[in-house]
Amino acid sequence: MMHFPTRRAVLGTASAITLLALTACGNVAGGGTADSSKYPSGPVNLSVGQAAGGSTDLIARALAEGASKTLGQPMPVVNKPGANGALATKEVAGKPADGQELVLLNASLITITPLAVSADEAVNIDDLDIIAGLSQDDYVLVASTQSGFKTFKDVADAGRNVTFGTTGVGTGSQLAQTVLFKQADVKGTDIPFDSGKPALTAVLGNQVELATIQLGEAMPQIEAGKVAPLLVFSEERTSFLPDTPTAKEAGYDVPVAQYRAVAAPKGTPQEVKDKLLAAFQETFKSDAYKEFNKKNLLTPKEISGEEVVTEWKAYAAKYKELVEKYDISLSGNK
Repeated sequence: MMHFPTRRAVLGTASAITLLALTACGNVAGGGTADSSKYPSGPVNLSVGQAAGGSTDLIARALAEGASKTLGQPMPVVNKPGANGALATKEVAGKPADGQELVLLNASLITITPLAVSADEAVNIDDLDIIAGLSQDDYVLVASTQSGFKTFKDVADAGRNVTFGTTGVGTGSQLAQTVLFKQADVKGTDIPFDSGKPALTAVLGNQVELATIQLGEAMPQIEAGKVAPLLVFSEERTSFLPDTPTAKEAGYDVPVAQYRAVAAPKGTPQEVKDKLLAAFQETFKSDAYKEFNKKNLLTPKEISGEEVVTEWKAYAAKYKELVEKYDISLSGNK
């Protein structure tokens, strides 16, 4: 594993900036002072901690398009990439708890990133009010056409260092690939990007030989024959790639998927959360949103905020056990 002083510095800077922001606005639990009956009083911003065009961003835009109709106010999507979403999430957590500022969460920020950063840099799910779970999508390991890799056995048998891109430090992409390579005794150089789109672009240009990214992002390039799918990290083969084996089938225990949810600052009034949940549930029922999920190979995971918290905490414990078992450092400091 490479060391990433630049990325670590960025994470530390982001934490310092957001700490100042939190201090400046003085947000406290129960701090929503606006009249909940008049909610929403204006545009409801939905922050995304990843770059525009990636799967997280697309989910946010589909959700916002539907929810804004029910709420009767615009829901602009605000992209603030950085630190695997920690920058945007901590910023929203420090906003007034009135429901006018929301964030779309990736589970990896809660379940995996804390394994790669310091406690001060990590995001704690208890610092947010989770409104609802949204969906899950699976990871696929893809290879550049110039790499010569047609199967994962080719990678395992290469007998040389390989370069692989991830969607960032402390992501499911990094965890899945790192555990897989550890189990298969593959030597590799980890190059983190800020989201799936730049990681995929790097594979297309053979800047990295391999990358693990969300299936929805990879599928168009897989279908076009521009990258080769080697493994999926789902429990069973996906119907979208029936000829691609799971990591489990190949003999590796790497069950990792991405889950997403929408959250508000801690202490958001219950009436506001109820209105938001109703708007999201109305969106879930719409043909447009259902078609969006299908088109982007997303499996609905439209569970309650309470269920999200319970499940994500369980995943966090499982992944912690996994990295300890294989003596893995996701931060690159071992």
